[in-house]
Amino acid sequence: MRALLQRVSHARVTVDKQIVGQIEQGLLILLGIGQGDTETQVKTLVEKIIHLRIFEDDEGKMNRSVLDIGGQVLVVSQFTLYADVRKGRRPSFIRAASPGLAEPLVERFKEAIAAYDIAVAGGVFGANMDVSLINQGPVTIWLDSEEL
Repeated sequence: MRALLQRVSHARVTVDKQIVGQIEQGLLILLGIGQGDTETQVKTLVEKIIHLRIFEDDEGKMNRSVLDIGGQVLVVSQFTLYADVRKGRRPSFIRAASPGLAEPLVERFKEAIAAYDIAVAGGVFGANMDVSLINQGPVTIWLDSEEL
């Protein structure tokens, strides 16, 4: 499972020009599910993300987590995080999970974050989405459950 975190002051996702999810201060999480991912990867990644100290304290140091600041989370499924571009000029997505595996894990991921009383919004799985954000900092962090 892979996640690209962006610390945001605002983010939203639209489908067919309709807002389907939006947050204020918090994290935009682009989430990719790989073949073989399970509930174990969901738990590992959620624990890391909600406690990751990437928000500034009163002294301007990254000392607070999304949980500490009462932030919100916007989760957008993103199978392209599993793009393999080592050969040729067109990416291969063979390592990305099938929709039948990925969609329930994306939903479980959102539920696991919400269990911490964090407001969670999301995109529409499999839809053509437009994502807009104001990346605060900018702070962008890459996480891979295989490396945690």
